[in-house]
Amino acid sequence: MRAAVQMVVDVAAALIFRDGRLLITRRNAGAHLGGLWEFPGGKREPGETFRSCLKRELREELGIEIATLRLVATVRHDYPDKKVRLKFYLCRLLKNEPRPLECAAVAWVRRPELQHYKFPEADAQLLDKIRGTSAFWSSSVIKRRRSGKN
Repeated sequence: MRAAVQMVVDVAAALIFRDGRLLITRRNAGAHLGGLWEFPGGKREPGETFRSCLKRELREELGIEIATLRLVATVRHDYPDKKVRLKFYLCRLLKNEPRPLECAAVAWVRRPELQHYKFPEADAQLLDKIRGTSAFWSSSVIKRRRSGKN
């Protein structure tokens, strides 16, 4: 008997920093990995670029407009029920305050506070990188990168 081939789910996620805080969102209880915290974003649709996916997802889920500045990391992770490929982009908030339109909650957290939030396994490697990179937590990193692609 053959094992079922699992498709890879492509996901785009945003790293949005402001005033020494990082924006995170909480997954709805009934969703895959429900109740965990994550970086805002979502699944890429067929024919959609990761950057356009991210802009669409953040508009739908949080009611915000962003500029994508640069790709920070690509992470592949195998869950028991699916495989995911996540692309994490450093972004700048352009318009509106994040509201939980399609997620359970939003939070702006400081670096030491991240340890108090439970994230999916796929985010663990990136969390270590974020915690260990002071430049992410400085507003000057966002200001210097305004010339990046939108």
